[in-house]
Amino acid sequence: MTSLHVSLRRQQHPLICQLANAIERIWENQLILAPYDIPADLGYIENHLEGERLVIENHCYQTPQFRKIHLELAKVGNGLDILHCVMFPRADYPLPVFGCDIVGARGSISAAIVDLSPVRSDRHLPARYHSALSALPEIVFEQPRDLPEWGDIFSQFCTFVRPISQSENLSFIERVEAILRLHCEIASQTFPVQSISERKSIIEGQFYYCDKQLKNDKTRRILEKSFGKKWAKRYMETMLFDMITV
Repeated sequence: MTSLHVSLRRQQHPLICQLANAIERIWENQLILAPYDIPADLGYIENHLEGERLVIENHCYQTPQFRKIHLELAKVGNGLDILHCVMFPRADYPLPVFGCDIVGARGSISAAIVDLSPVRSDRHLPARYHSALSALPEIVFEQPRDLPEWGDIFSQFCTFVRPISQSENLSFIERVEAILRLHCEIASQTFPVQSISERKSIIEGQFYYCDKQLKNDKTRRILEKSFGKKWAKRYMETMLFDMITV
């Protein structure tokens, strides 16, 4: 997995660099990756935000089980580092949505979240996922964070914290790796659904997930300040949380 702009992560907080590498390594080892076409102008982006250089780097792939797996890295000057990762299942695979985000501000991590979000109408994870996640060892972070008001998309196993030490950084990486490995393993052993009603339910679940994520005004404001409202809307609805159509 290579990129002309892969050096961006080396300029970010070490936790982001380590985690980006770990995510890609697991994808390569456990999934059959194929290219995913994205608009040419959205792969690598540069602009300025309040006088500081803004860089966004996107890596997207697809697999038999996932219509889109997306790793985004972003950097604003020397004050803000971001990692965003989402794996969207195809319409005929009854899988949760893997999501992971890290926000670094001025050398420290202000927020780190990882989850497998259920897309079923009852907001429950499939039994195999529930069992596997329940078996993971408990990790205690000193500064857990509250989910946003629209955070009903997240599962009971969601980890949302502000890691405050190197050991907590490493614990967060280990938790992401454990969740991602079991997700890839279960996904690879999952068969597609056959009924139209099951596909409809999966599509509706992903619509709900994307609609809630699009309510993240912090991301929207940053993009609007640098690129304008029209571009920000297109980017959020095309690159970040595009609605499933098939």
